[in-house]
Amino acid sequence: MREKSHARDQIVGTASRLFFSQGYHATGLNQIIKESDAPKGSLYYYFPNGKEELALVCIEQHKLFVHSRIREHFAVAANFIDGMQALIHEFADEVILNDYQSFAPSGFWNAVETSCISDRLRIACQSSFAEWKAVIVEQLREEDYEEDRAEEISTGMISLMEGSFVLALTYRDVSPLITAAKLVPLIARNK
Repeated sequence: MREKSHARDQIVGTASRLFFSQGYHATGLNQIIKESDAPKGSLYYYFPNGKEELALVCIEQHKLFVHSRIREHFAVAANFIDGMQALIHEFADEVILNDYQSFAPSGFWNAVETSCISDRLRIACQSSFAEWKAVIVEQLREEDYEEDRAEEISTGMISLMEGSFVLALTYRDVSPLITAAKLVPLIARNK
């Protein structure tokens, strides 16, 4: 069973990397099979509904990864601002570590490209953003922010992070992420 589970993990990891680097449309199942070194039958065994089902798993894994990272930073930070800034700085470090190739909170491919072609993928992307926002709202509410203000700030934070990632990846420079971290206190003003 371990070997089968490993094949599934290889397929998902390879698909995530390829979706990120070349887009959903440009990534074919044959390429995923070839680059994952998984038997062709295993892709259809784990993902009988094909590429869309595989993309849904990739989005879900990414959602959970970012969700846990946000929670981890809030758990050890003195406050919301410190936690968000540390999170963004860590993401900047990971972008450099991965040479701008395979790391972004939502990944441009899943948030934009797939939402136009599949309601299932669009809804999965919405779920990612909604869960990340909920964690941010929860932290802000713990710090006595009013509900409406916490909602506004959470939308601003997700937009700031996603936008700075797009710029960082496009320019192959993390300075947009560093700038985003500097802007967190301005956006997070309680009044």
